[in-house]
Amino acid sequence: MKIAVLSDTHVTSFDDIPRKIIDRLSTVDLIVHDGDFVTLNVLEGLNKLGKVTAVHGNMDSSELRNSLPDKEIIEVGSRRIGITHGWGPPWEMEKKVRTMFPDEKLDAIIFGHSHFSQNKVIDDILFFNPGKASQSFGILTVGEDIKGEIISSKP
Repeated sequence: MKIAVLSDTHVTSFDDIPRKIIDRLSTVDLIVHDGDFVTLNVLEGLNKLGKVTAVHGNMDSSELRNSLPDKEIIEVGSRRIGITHGWGPPWEMEKKVRTMFPDEKLDAIIFGHSHFSQNKVIDDILFFNPGKASQSFGILTVGEDIKGEIISSKP
């Protein structure tokens, strides 16, 4: 299964998402957004492209904050993936987001907030941050294992 991962789009219109991201979304099975859409218009646009799983971020409108959870767990085959936005200063973000799922056995945690992309395994968990959408996005390939790829969103 291929999953496109976006975070921190920070735009007020779906049309402001980089074209390279939009083109790639048509090739995946699921779209995950880790928060900081900013407005509902962005989520609505993504929903027109395919199945979306999303959490809210700290910069999202009250409408988004009231309709989206702060964390989510999805199961893809035998793999369990936690999704959250993140908070606070960007250092040690892995430790912070891990606390959102204290007793959960997870294979990966997808997060955003820091605007810094990351694709790193710590204690058998893939910590994956696609970075700020104006700079990069990610693709997770989930099969017997989970592999992440960070892709520049620049043309």
